Amino acid sequence: MTDPIPTKIISNVCVAGKSDRRVGKDFRRLLADGHTLRVHGQGKRDPMGLLSDGYTPKHEIELFGTRFFLCNLRDAHHLKVFPAFVMPKGVPGHGKPQIHGRVFYKDSSLVWRSASHYINTPDEQWIGKGAIRWQNKKGARGWYSVEETTNLPFEMQAALDDASRRSPKSRRDERVLFLFLRNAPSDRVWPYYDFEAPRERAMRIAANRINNNKPIARFEKHDDPRSLKFVPGFEPDFRSPIDESQSRSTMYGGDIRKIRIASRNRKIQYLFVQGPNHVWLISPQSFTTELSSYGLRTIDVVADEDLGIPGYEFFDNRGDGEVDDQIPAGFAGPVCPYDPDRADASPWNHRMPVVQAFRRSKVGRRFQRLR
Repeated sequence: MTDPIPTKIISNVCVAGKSDRRVGKDFRRLLADGHTLRVHGQGKRDPMGLLSDGYTPKHEIELFGTRFFLCNLRDAHHLKVFPAFVMPKGVPGHGKPQIHGRVFYKDSSLVWRSASHYINTPDEQWIGKGAIRWQNKKGARGWYSVEETTNLPFEMQAALDDASRRSPKSRRDERVLFLFLRNAPSDRVWPYYDFEAPRERAMRIAANRINNNKPIARFEKHDDPRSLKFVPGFEPDFRSPIDESQSRSTMYGGDIRKIRIASRNRKIQYLFVQGPNHVWLISPQSFTTELSSYGLRTIDVVADEDLGIPGYEFFDNRGDGEVDDQIPAGFAGPVCPYDPDRADASPWNHRMPVVQAFRRSKVGRRFQRLR
């Protein structure tokens, strides 16, 4: 691959207008036609057996030529998850693309992610958070997970919300994670080669890199949300929202809006999440159309991680050191009513100039009129 990855600005995609039976038949037809099913967890011993074991797709989404087949929603280790099968867009001369078993889950930020791997030991059950990056956190330098590298494309987030609503009441499934995900040793924070290789190939080309992989936004003072500054051109353009969707969240108190907004230079996109009492950003993404076998973009947009703190985030509310604070010191609000290990991050988020500008904008004020 030597040419830059194409970019495209599109509206949100939708769940295919097919019955669950039709989706299942179409999926089996692909397998009968010679597409190989690959699963990296314990299910790799008999991938086809997963279909007869209840993991038959019921929903289909297509984005940029990649097809996503989703089973009905499950509850796994306190997470909402979709057992999923991803068939990447075919490449001429490379035969029929393989189909890959994956797990999509909903994070506390209300963004859907594709897990990179899974640690399952007597002491820990941990879902892999994608790529790692050398960072300085609270004065300690080291390798840390870059969780946004597992965020599924913004263009399909609304469809995933829709598929979750269409699913019957989710049932408990404690097997799906180790059946579908590569089982890693307890110290394996970093992802495996099949996750990183397409990203490395894509970002090897200078024309693909966003701001040459340097941060597009940073805080001039690490303890002051008002000090947020963007590289010129990368600010959100509130005059031209791309699309929006609606959903609901018990934890966030009711109706939720997700609004996609392009940057002024049209190189990246933002996802603003707005609830009755919260506004926060999801870490921005590019508009590139290449997706990996995990269903993820292969190009990063680097920004200060405190730009994208969820409305409720981990915080040591009890003061016993059992939870690592993810909200800057002095900015944690009340304890989350549904999770005692999280606190309201609004004291930080709502002081960021970009959130204040969103709330003043026409697209931000519209939610207040609808309520």
